[in-house]
Amino acid sequence: MEHILGSEWEITPAGGATGEAYFAKFKDRKLFLKRNSSPFLAVLSAEGIVPKLVWTKRMENGDVITAQHWLTGRELKAEDMDSKKVAALLSKIHHSKELLDMLKRLGKMPLLPKELLEQLEADMHPDLKRLPVIQKGFDYLWRELPNIQAEKYVVCHCDVNHNNWLLSEDNQLYLIDWDGAMIADPAIDLGLLLYSYIPRKNWGEWLNLYGEKLTEDLEKRMKWYVIGQIIFSIKWYKYKNEEAELKYWQDYLNGFV
Repeated sequence: MEHILGSEWEITPAGGATGEAYFAKFKDRKLFLKRNSSPFLAVLSAEGIVPKLVWTKRMENGDVITAQHWLTGRELKAEDMDSKKVAALLSKIHHSKELLDMLKRLGKMPLLPKELLEQLEADMHPDLKRLPVIQKGFDYLWRELPNIQAEKYVVCHCDVNHNNWLLSEDNQLYLIDWDGAMIADPAIDLGLLLYSYIPRKNWGEWLNLYGEKLTEDLEKRMKWYVIGQIIFSIKWYKYKNEEAELKYWQDYLNGFV
């Protein structure tokens, strides 16, 4: 990265799963750099959903480096997730024609429930397949599959964990880390957020802020996708051999099925 910015810049890894992100600092100038970000980033920046994109550079080896403003701020805490700002930004994302058009131009197709379920079952570890709670989970997903039909498919972030929400010093809210974005049922994002952070008695109130009514159909779809996401987490932590997380998600799934 030094040969892009110059030796006077202080560049440090930003962490993350891919190891392709960096912080860069020179005097009072600060940038967030990433290698091979999706072209989707430009639209997210234009819509004010992620920190402003400053420049994009294509390297001789074909890599594309993007630079965004490195903002001073903080990640949201779990107790912040019931705010009007969160509901408003997620609603803006789900209703954005510009974001949807861009993902379509990038070749993304809507993720249908049956397709998701088949992907989830693929390559399941034999030890997991034998677990009664996993069997019950899949039985539920297949049984309810005919009832899981969305009226519209939108751009979904698919990981609306509080750690991915950034509140800047000037009180501007952003949703970052878009590597897993897809066109899907908005219930994917809504279910994960509501089940994780909002007491059930407040679901209707929060959805009013978002601009949606809490219907029986939406509840059914949210539960279906959350169970799918829990099974995916169990699959992931088995692969990572993280026993404590594995047990946590198995116990969590037990509460659903």
